[in-house]
Amino acid sequence: MRHRLLTSLATLVALAGVLALPATSNAAPSKSRPGACSAAAARVAVSAETISTATSATLCLLNRERSRRGLRPLKLDRHLSAVARAHSRDMVRRGYFEHNSPNGRTPFDRILATRYVPRGASWALGENIGWGTDELAQPASLVNAWMKSPGHRRNILDKRFREIGIGIVTGVPTRDPGLRGQAGATYTTDFGSTAK
Repeated sequence: MRHRLLTSLATLVALAGVLALPATSNAAPSKSRPGACSAAAARVAVSAETISTATSATLCLLNRERSRRGLRPLKLDRHLSAVARAHSRDMVRRGYFEHNSPNGRTPFDRILATRYVPRGASWALGENIGWGTDELAQPASLVNAWMKSPGHRRNILDKRFREIGIGIVTGVPTRDPGLRGQAGATYTTDFGSTAK
């Protein structure tokens, strides 16, 4: 049985003048659920029933990495989360693993099509994607892989980012027959900040 873990990243920063403190967003509270960083939550087997636990654990683990370096925690944003979930679903459904969809939409096209970036605001956006099978699909495995990759790590620890969207879906974004039947999950994390 083959186990796979793949990650990819994209970052784009566009500034209109100087980036100031982020504008108020409709972000959900940044507080994770009690035990979100526990070993059990970080190593949860991702299934339809555990996606909420995996999402909380991923947020907690990413914020733990930021906290260790004196950075503010990321707040979960509903717009970014909707975009992230939709991209993860699309990759699994259509069997591709890229930031750009087969029809050419970039992460920034997807995010800018939402109400996340107010009209006339400056913004910074980034995206990490990854997928794994079996234990490599657990939140701790994905966060660990991203932290070992310079580009992914840069997105996670970018002090400009204030919000995050996390989209975790079951399934893997490949048509590889050798991976059929294995438990897996696909992750998209969209990072952002905006300022008027």
